[in-house]
Amino acid sequence: MTDAHKVQAEEDFFRARGKAILSEIQHFLNADRNNLLSLNDVKEILKPQNEIYRGMQVVPIRLIVGSEGRYRDFNKYFLPKSDHLKSRWIRVDEARLKDIILPPIQLYEIGGVYFVRDGNHRVSVAKSQGVENIDAEVISLSSEISITPSMTTEKLREAVISFEKKVFYEKTRYGELTGSYDLDFSDPGSYDVIYNHILVHKYYLNEGRREELPFEEALTSWYRNVYCPIIQIINDEKLCFNFPGRTASDLYVWIVKHWDDLKQKYGVYALDDAARDFNDRYGKPGGRFFSFLISLGKRLLKQWPR
Repeated sequence: MTDAHKVQAEEDFFRARGKAILSEIQHFLNADRNNLLSLNDVKEILKPQNEIYRGMQVVPIRLIVGSEGRYRDFNKYFLPKSDHLKSRWIRVDEARLKDIILPPIQLYEIGGVYFVRDGNHRVSVAKSQGVENIDAEVISLSSEISITPSMTTEKLREAVISFEKKVFYEKTRYGELTGSYDLDFSDPGSYDVIYNHILVHKYYLNEGRREELPFEEALTSWYRNVYCPIIQIINDEKLCFNFPGRTASDLYVWIVKHWDDLKQKYGVYALDDAARDFNDRYGKPGGRFFSFLISLGKRLLKQWPR
């Protein structure tokens, strides 16, 4: 009987491996959709502030979407991605076939979904057998962002940025005060940087004043006298062409940081020179040539007879 259990477990494993290979082929052009989420990547994006021990719970397996340390070993459906997982996977499946009760798995919960701390093989076996729920010891990590089981790391990043933008606009009345809603970033955390820029600008404006300048006036002054002139340089120099996937607001943050570094190193330093230096140092090779082709194309179109 024992041999029969082992044979069945081996068949189960190779069936799961076959599904994993098929899934990899199906997601060949978009591999991120086939990847298990990394807890460390998610924590880096969401930056949870605290954790709470929740104790033993019955957890829906469909809500287990990632792993703390084994996210490269299994795909998004917890199917095994390598034959080196065979030995342990089969032992777990044999225990299931023999009705041996295994210890509860350990999970982290964040944003409404779960990540395996210990028990990846048990989750993989259970999921491949159509088990809907599993006993788990759960620790919750704080998050204001909800995660859905279908989310990729990139979609999670976009959700965080969207949430941060909503909070920033509501907190500062940025859109109402500036008439602009195109303060967009490609990385989380940038709206906090902008808020600090406004506070620093407010500090300098308040020097020598008897009454403190309201935040709203500092924001509009920063927008007109700091942000817009730098964005104008970025647009005039067509710097975004040299940084694919990045926004003008991204470049504003980076150029200001680079400008401060240059001023500390060399003293007085012109802003437009700092922007060009940043582009020369960090821009994508060939970006300027691409920008030249765009400009040339526009000029030719203007001269083309109609």
